[in-house]
Amino acid sequence: MRQHLGRVRTTDGTELAIAETGAGRPLVYVNGWVGHLGQDMAMPSVRAFYASLGEGARLVRYDRAGCGLSSPSGRAPSLAFELEQLDAVVGALGPGPVDLMGTSLGAPVAAAWAAAHPDAVRRLVLYGGWVNGADLAPPDVRAHILGLVEAHWGLGSEVLTGVFAPDAPPADRAEFGRYQRASSTAATARALLALGYELDVGALLGRVHAPALVVHRAGDRAAPVAQGTALARGIAGARLVVLSGRSHLPWVGDAAAVVAAVRRFLGLRVARRAAGLLTSRQREVAALVSAGHTNREIAAHLGIEERSAEGHVERIRLRLGVRSRAQVAAWYAAHETGSPPAP
Repeated sequence: MRQHLGRVRTTDGTELAIAETGAGRPLVYVNGWVGHLGQDMAMPSVRAFYASLGEGARLVRYDRAGCGLSSPSGRAPSLAFELEQLDAVVGALGPGPVDLMGTSLGAPVAAAWAAAHPDAVRRLVLYGGWVNGADLAPPDVRAHILGLVEAHWGLGSEVLTGVFAPDAPPADRAEFGRYQRASSTAATARALLALGYELDVGALLGRVHAPALVVHRAGDRAAPVAQGTALARGIAGARLVVLSGRSHLPWVGDAAAVVAAVRRFLGLRVARRAAGLLTSRQREVAALVSAGHTNREIAAHLGIEERSAEGHVERIRLRLGVRSRAQVAAWYAAHETGSPPAP
């Protein structure tokens, strides 16, 4: 999966980094909170999620102002500024409607943009979003989190990672905590988090005319499922899909279920969860996982780098819709009859 980086400008001259992968109908992805296009693809689970989500489409992502590879701005975060940034991204793609997907903070932003541009959105997907940010947590909890991020970004990012990705392995949580800190300053992270708490798009949902899909996890610890239900209820004809799990990040937990729901709605091919789903190399890696080998041992056996072995394992987990190496081993035992290769 290779991404091509470029730049677009908002009307006030703020430069935004934009990344494109694949070809086909544009699928514009509005990320949640902070992000970094130059570093997210280094995380195997994130890379595998985007690869599966965007297969057969032109996946377009961007770093919002002050985050990742985008330029900082003297303007404070606001819904109006978020919409201007999305204007710039979509405007650079050429004529024709786009498929639009917003996750977390990006969900109310995407809904508001779809309401303002009814002819520009073919289909709308909202994952892990909310109608009113004030309903995400009690006032004292919101104030505590904002203060923690502002005063101690390291600890704040670790606390939020625990909320966002409780189902992720400890190493993945640590990596995502580092990723958040590399994506923005504490001040920017705090301001964007505050924006999320302030957003209320309830009055705008009735103006969304594009076919819409709302996907939410039943135990989401960052955005209660009631907010997903409210989003679907506010958009005429919207379909609500509630998936099992607690993690707010779409690539943690049963990411394959998220991908399948979205791709089915967008009219893209959905891979079968069967033995033929894995490539020959992935089946080889699954066999080594089944035999109890670590990523380092798999890399040595196959003559590849350890990070590549880690990437193979993460892609296998995503394709099979499982969470752990033990589940990969169980799948292999159930679907493959050959003996695992010797170390």
